[in-house]
Amino acid sequence: MSKIYCIVGTGVAAVYGAKAIRDHDKEANIHVFGTEESLPYNRIKLSKDLYSDLRSEKVLIKKEKWYNDQNIKLHLQTKVTSIDTENQSILTASGESVQYNELLICTGAKNRMLTIDGVEKKGVFTIREMQEAEEFKAFVENKSHVVIIGGGVQGLETAWSIHKTGKKVTIVEVAPRLMARQLDEQTSSLLKDQLESAGVPVYVNTSVEEVIGGNEVEGVRTSQGTIPCDAVLYSIGVIPNLDIAIDTPIATNRGIIVNDQMETNVEHVYAAGDVTEWNGVVAGLWQPAMDQGKVAGKNMVSGSVGYQKTIPSTIFNAFDLSLFSIGLVDENQCDYTLLEEDGKQKYTRIFIKDQKIVGVISLEGVVASLPYKAAIENKVSLDGIDLNHVSVCEVMNELKERQKKSA
Repeated sequence: MSKIYCIVGTGVAAVYGAKAIRDHDKEANIHVFGTEESLPYNRIKLSKDLYSDLRSEKVLIKKEKWYNDQNIKLHLQTKVTSIDTENQSILTASGESVQYNELLICTGAKNRMLTIDGVEKKGVFTIREMQEAEEFKAFVENKSHVVIIGGGVQGLETAWSIHKTGKKVTIVEVAPRLMARQLDEQTSSLLKDQLESAGVPVYVNTSVEEVIGGNEVEGVRTSQGTIPCDAVLYSIGVIPNLDIAIDTPIATNRGIIVNDQMETNVEHVYAAGDVTEWNGVVAGLWQPAMDQGKVAGKNMVSGSVGYQKTIPSTIFNAFDLSLFSIGLVDENQCDYTLLEEDGKQKYTRIFIKDQKIVGVISLEGVVASLPYKAAIENKVSLDGIDLNHVSVCEVMNELKERQKKSA
């Protein structure tokens, strides 16, 4: 008898979980449940390509034909409201009960909410789903000035999308610098200069205390003063969406706790993606979500594949600036860093720990990131290299040779 696999969520972890199940069980009944009306899509596009056609096939993770060919049943606009782990069933908002042999929770994350006075006013937005992006675009069509709260990757990519339409954009960030998780002080400062030279004011070390106006937004009051505007978009981080695990035996902390096989503490229940907490870490990134989905799907069928930590990487292309950040880029956690720059827009800094490269920040193009990523993932040793008398380029050339020899 064919096994029934239920997947709750329609993000990248869910899609690649379903693919892994089908790859290893050709007869399986696979059901994927999601609350949105769209086929599973690349959520990154909501910031990177906000003003593109978000309904085109280009934003989809897989086209409709793929689900049909793989015999994967999508239940769109279908919210799963509860899980009965004892009887191995899920309940939808319409009252339908669906039995499962194996369950995969991929409910992802939700945007952290802004908790200040005035946040309920018309014209305050956060974007996590396609419908929210469409509503934002419709509202600001005849608006002139958008204040973006949050200077992380998503906030800055969204700022670039809006800036290209000719609207005024201002960025307010509570931290001392932009993209603090991905960049060091020098590249963050260069990024700030690039935004300001493009006509985008940037306020760092600045908190937003209130959204002001009548029924609609008229401005924001910050710790540095008032900024008039007619729309506010905030992007201040995400938190795992744990709603479905409430009132179940499934163990949670910041996320749903999983082991290396993506198993929860409850038999036949797995989790993957932004909703999970693995080794005490909530990754909240695209690549780890995809990798975890693959591992979970394989293990739900058979075997015991272990998830290996995905090296975090960020590719940023906005405001005529290209950069990438890979791995551990906190110098306080490293033994040594090596820098190569020309004082303009050439900048590469590698981060070294235990005689291995563990991270890199660079203003080179995306193609240039590949050798660094390989060196970090392969943990190529720097033994025998005098780091006090070599350039970044010389180090990378030597590591390429070492990787060739060990291949």
